[in-house]
Amino acid sequence: MNLPRIMGHRGAAGHAPENTLAALRMAAQLGVRWVEFDVHLSADRTPILIHDDTLDRTTDGEGAVDAQTADRLVTLDAGSWFSDSFFDEPVPTLEQAIQLLASLGLGANVEIKPSPGHELETGSVVARLLREQWPSTLPPPILSSFKTEALAAARNVAPQFDRALLVHKLTRAWGQQMRDFGCTALHCAHRRLSASDVEQVRRAGYQLNVFTVNDRSLGDRLFTWGVGTLISDYPDRLL
Repeated sequence: MNLPRIMGHRGAAGHAPENTLAALRMAAQLGVRWVEFDVHLSADRTPILIHDDTLDRTTDGEGAVDAQTADRLVTLDAGSWFSDSFFDEPVPTLEQAIQLLASLGLGANVEIKPSPGHELETGSVVARLLREQWPSTLPPPILSSFKTEALAAARNVAPQFDRALLVHKLTRAWGQQMRDFGCTALHCAHRRLSASDVEQVRRAGYQLNVFTVNDRSLGDRLFTWGVGTLISDYPDRLL
């Protein structure tokens, strides 16, 4: 796995509404070469970019993401909550995001974010679309998730793509889970991470990438510990 040291979080979520095409464009403008974003399934099983299980926080819609069809979701305003300058920025499909990534030359960490009860299906559908539509001009994507069932499904459909296990802190189970689901990297929150944790993961032969790091001094300290990549809302602060 050959990743840059800095990756944009949800595009560049500090500068543009998260998980939108505008956020991906902003990341490219800031000089980022890889981005991370979240993917759910709509009611008709279309992969779309959004973080929450519900629409309320980041769109002008309401209710569960998986209760709405893709045709409905792409009509929602996903930008005004962030700033009036992003009025009517739509919820994008994964297919639209892939097309934009190709034009921008951006690699991607695709986080599989299943709605409750749809872990296997989301992992399978997302991995299949990536397998069929990912541009050969881009480095292969990384598929990550907090949900191990989604990682297992993604592995079965697209074993050629690297997988990363997402955790908020290291537990006794992390090593076995990495082996069980064929992961090559561990993505961990920075708040409960220690230098000994980083050493433990690296000694086991895995890359450790950390989210969500928005402070330069914190980033420098994590790099001295041996962290591989920092995922940031404000990648320009760290570049």
